Amino acid sequence: GHTMTDLAAMSQRQWALVWAAWLLALVSTLGALFFSEVMDLEPCVLCWYQRIAMFPLVLMLGMGLYLQDPRSGFYALPLAVLGWLVALYHCLLYGGFIPQGLQPCGEGNSCATQKLELVGFITIPLLSLCAFTLIVGLLLAARKGLTPCNPEN
Repeated sequence: GHTMTDLAAMSQRQWALVWAAWLLALVSTLGALFFSEVMDLEPCVLCWYQRIAMFPLVLMLGMGLYLQDPRSGFYALPLAVLGWLVALYHCLLYGGFIPQGLQPCGEGNSCATQKLELVGFITIPLLSLCAFTLIVGLLLAARKGLTPCNPEN
């Protein structure tokens, strides 16, 4: 287990990983707001769940970086994993791997409807899945201190 002093002594590399996770969450949040507010694409239920997981990450990780709190990544991780699971489910639904009857979407927009595709296959759920995957990876790497070039490990 980690003692408090171990936690406080996060390496520059670990802070950089948390910073990168924060930046990704920020860009994802701005992207989501751009899609809904500027491009007028109304988010479906699953998109909302992903936003509920993504938007607070900007605040949690941002505050953690500002206060230099090494536990911020630990607090943010469950939310990021939850967002990742919803995004994965959304991609599987979108790709037709999950029957439409199992959709959580009743009223409003269908979660399986094609809304926006970049380069033919990059969809909003896929972008979300990639963002959450990277954020979870970065937070895990920062937490475990996976620093191969660090002789202290």
